[in-house]
Amino acid sequence: MLFYTVMKPLVQVALRVFFRQLEVRHRERLQGPGPLLIASNHPNTLMDPLVAAVNRRQPIAFLAKSTFFQNPILRAIMESGNSIPIYRRQDLATGAETLSPAQLEAQNEKAFGRCYDYFDKGGTIMIFPEGTSVSERRLRPLKTGAARIALGAEARRDFQLNLHILPMGINYFDPQRFRSDVFVNLAEPIRVADYADQYRQDPEAAAEALTGEIRRRLEQRLVITRTDEEDELVTQVERTFGQHLIQDDEETLYDNFQLSRTLLRAVRYFEHHDAPRVTQVQQKLHDYHQRLAALGLTDDALEARGPASTRPRRALEAAVRLTLGTPLYLYGLLNNYLPYRIPSLVARRATKDVEFVAPIMLVVGMLTFSLFYLGQTALVHHVTQSWAWTLLYLLSLPLSGFYALSYASNLTERRRRLRALRLFSRQRPMMEELLRQRAALLRLLREARLVYEERSAR
Repeated sequence: MLFYTVMKPLVQVALRVFFRQLEVRHRERLQGPGPLLIASNHPNTLMDPLVAAVNRRQPIAFLAKSTFFQNPILRAIMESGNSIPIYRRQDLATGAETLSPAQLEAQNEKAFGRCYDYFDKGGTIMIFPEGTSVSERRLRPLKTGAARIALGAEARRDFQLNLHILPMGINYFDPQRFRSDVFVNLAEPIRVADYADQYRQDPEAAAEALTGEIRRRLEQRLVITRTDEEDELVTQVERTFGQHLIQDDEETLYDNFQLSRTLLRAVRYFEHHDAPRVTQVQQKLHDYHQRLAALGLTDDALEARGPASTRPRRALEAAVRLTLGTPLYLYGLLNNYLPYRIPSLVARRATKDVEFVAPIMLVVGMLTFSLFYLGQTALVHHVTQSWAWTLLYLLSLPLSGFYALSYASNLTERRRRLRALRLFSRQRPMMEELLRQRAALLRLLREARLVYEERSAR
């Protein structure tokens, strides 16, 4: 618990830096009193429990696979973080453990007992019923372990414990990319005592029924694609034309979530009723992205912003802001570049599993920024011998770092827009054809939306 208490504030800061947005829907459900069992999907390994931990005031104990406890250093971290090992048959099959099946069952009964004791004290436990972490927008078959633990804890107290299961849907919009978004979508909690009668008649059937209810509520809170091709199509539409398909003036991550779910329903509808329309959109979208890539452009660079009469003035204002901000950008870049770059370099060398990229970057980033900031601040104090200048310098490090990130993003966007303007002046017919291609795509998507909305309303 000491590690959990000490590290939580640091992890909160790290996640706010790592993610551009972290939006929690129905946050009050996560703050309900214990005992509570949080059951979540598991797309991003160690990042998933961190996202839950920083958003619940009460400490959370985590059920984690036993292989995490084999390394002495990692074991100490996991145990101090209040984690409980679960022994899986597939780990025995790969030789990761030396336990016999009987020993495995005994160890898991011991782990279940620890969970029961924790719930008796009003504690919160998080479990990932899929049993594995895969960086896909899928929900794999759920194991019955979560349901069996919850029912066992309630049965031990004659179903008077008031234990609830909180299904948590975690939706990452680009889980391996720094400054991406994550949307946490919380379902209505499940009262475990509602399954008391069924449990007394048939414990296995009760566990299956409770597991099915957990899955049903998770499915309603997640974007779930069936195939890589379907995921690619929906992702391309979201990222390229999402702003044209969302009706709200203020776009939120919930709006993006709703858009993704609507797109998936529409794709599946047209696959059954108008398959050529899906094929046409796929082909045109693929061709459009290929042309953009060949020209070194993005769709955003072609987007017209505001009335034509104000564009020159806004372009001049943007150029002035970038020019005036250059000294602060260079200061932030100089002081933050190495601790910013090292985590991604380490992650790429450390693993080829995309599920581990983000947590490695996060952990290494916490270390590099802490060490570099301390070292740089100590050096400034050694040179200036002034606590005032030292404190001012320390405060400037994160502020200038965030400014440098924002500046670099704006500069990249401005360069792409300038490139688009140069291409318009030099190869106007080609660019006009690209704009026609873009307009045709938007028209296809809008027509498809109108047809889908009209037919689904019947």
